[in-house]
Amino acid sequence: MNLSRFDLVTLALFVATARQGSISAGARRLNLAVGAASRRIADLEDAVKTPLFYRHASGVELTGPGQACLQHAMRILQDVERMAGMMSDYATGARGQVRIAANTSSITQFLPEDLAGFMARHPGIRVELEEQNSSAIVASIAENRADVGIFADRTPAPGLVTYPYREDELVLIVPRAHSLAARGVVSFRDTLDYEYVSLPDATSLASRMLEESSRLDHPLKLRIQVRSFDGICRMVATGMGIGILPRIAAAPHAQSMDLVLVALDDPWARRSLLLGVRSPEALTAPARLLAAHLCADMA
Repeated sequence: MNLSRFDLVTLALFVATARQGSISAGARRLNLAVGAASRRIADLEDAVKTPLFYRHASGVELTGPGQACLQHAMRILQDVERMAGMMSDYATGARGQVRIAANTSSITQFLPEDLAGFMARHPGIRVELEEQNSSAIVASIAENRADVGIFADRTPAPGLVTYPYREDELVLIVPRAHSLAARGVVSFRDTLDYEYVSLPDATSLASRMLEESSRLDHPLKLRIQVRSFDGICRMVATGMGIGILPRIAAAPHAQSMDLVLVALDDPWARRSLLLGVRSPEALTAPARLLAAHLCADMA
């Protein structure tokens, strides 16, 4: 059986002819010449090697094999319509998937609510979120392992297009009994005589602290490094040192662990979180929708 004769136009013509009871009426439904429509029906019958219509002066009538062929043809056309609708959803961004890489600060402070709102509006889009350090995020975007990235300012991002995402504030975290706890505001310089609990050096926050301490010509006294905001707070609560974290992320831990958040008066303590992409024009429709949801400048 020559399957190439089962093209969608011929199947649609066959269904229209069966419903109208006339080849000429079926041809009109598909804007085909009657002669061309007759040839298509004859080719289809030749392909299945059996007549599909009884022909008589008033029109046509399905044979037994024609009735069976009609059921299959309608199912095929319906499947194609569903496929076309789904592909249209992908093209417009109503369906698909987006890969986003984000740093800990954005995940603990802003992204949960932002992503929940996006996914409620676009239930057909699946979001794959991976937590990474800011420098690793830039690499993931550049190497096409992520579509969208959220990372800290000051992170070198050659070749990426960046937009402002959110602002956050870094604060000092100390036990309630610490000598700095009573200070409403403190400068980073005044904290450098104390031992610190910090994130690993590869993180943007640790890099910023090391950079600023070097600029002040006062080495940072690192007592211990841990991998999470929660770990920093727990270590500070036990008296292992003091720490610096984003205010919004630290506030719940401070309340549960009886810690004090002290404002830093250094300009670098006000950070910008950036949204980065390789090329806005090259984003898939779902990725473009997510980027526009996260950043007004992308809309």
